[in-house]
Amino acid sequence: MTSHEEWMRAALREADLAAEAGDVPVGAIVVSAEGHEIARGRNRREVDQDPTAHAEVVALRNAALATGHWRLEGSTVYVTLEPCPMCAGALINARVGHVVYGAADPKAGALQSLYNLGNDLRLNHRFDSTPGVLDAECVDRLRAFFAKLRAAGEK
Repeated sequence: MTSHEEWMRAALREADLAAEAGDVPVGAIVVSAEGHEIARGRNRREVDQDPTAHAEVVALRNAALATGHWRLEGSTVYVTLEPCPMCAGALINARVGHVVYGAADPKAGALQSLYNLGNDLRLNHRFDSTPGVLDAECVDRLRAFFAKLRAAGEK
């Protein structure tokens, strides 16, 4: 059985690939209820010029293609940054069972920081979440990426 930390390290590798391509370093892994990797995703907004190409959405799309179904019941999604409202909505719609994330997002976090969409009783599906897994490593990636942009006079 693979631990939360091991899956988060795989998500961090996806985040590194996103950064290499010029995207914000966020990565995601979808794992089946049986503990097998279904799909991966990373931020692709810059690469695809698509505002919806967040790591979680890319991973969910890949998982749906891999399984042949949009319902990913019982799956766990590992993501390096707390999902935003759009991604939390996608996770709800995909019927995931659990979300494990690294860094909290005080500006857009929709699972704990600003909102708690994963456990909103008004919605048709709920899931548990585990925050802070390899938090420091996830935060370091983001800080380094944005420091590099600022040093280059961008963003």
